[in-house]
Amino acid sequence: MRHKSFEDMDCPMAQSLEVVGEWWTPLILRDIVMLGLTRFDDIQDDLGIAPTVLNSRLKHLIDKGLLERRQYNEHPPRYEYHPTEAARDFEPVLKALFKWGLKWTTSPAGTWS
Repeated sequence: MRHKSFEDMDCPMAQSLEVVGEWWTPLILRDIVMLGLTRFDDIQDDLGIAPTVLNSRLKHLIDKGLLERRQYNEHPPRYEYHPTEAARDFEPVLKALFKWGLKWTTSPAGTWS
């Protein structure tokens, strides 16, 4: 199945999904915004996501203005990822998804990953 772009749709929900609708993106934002994880390795370990996928998603979130990348080590170059105001404004959406999942999914209540 081919991914449909919502880029040309004149709808705020469609435009939002264009930014945060990819499968891993809400979980990456959860880790950064709600759990306070900022380093690549910590996010990767928590999610069990492939490094190439995580790298691609982080770059997308930076390009869309939800994350800032800050260098914390020069040799080798290492970065932290920090939420922007746009990402912090997305926190109620993450909490709503979590609350909905607690009520309507069969996963054990209270688990994060």
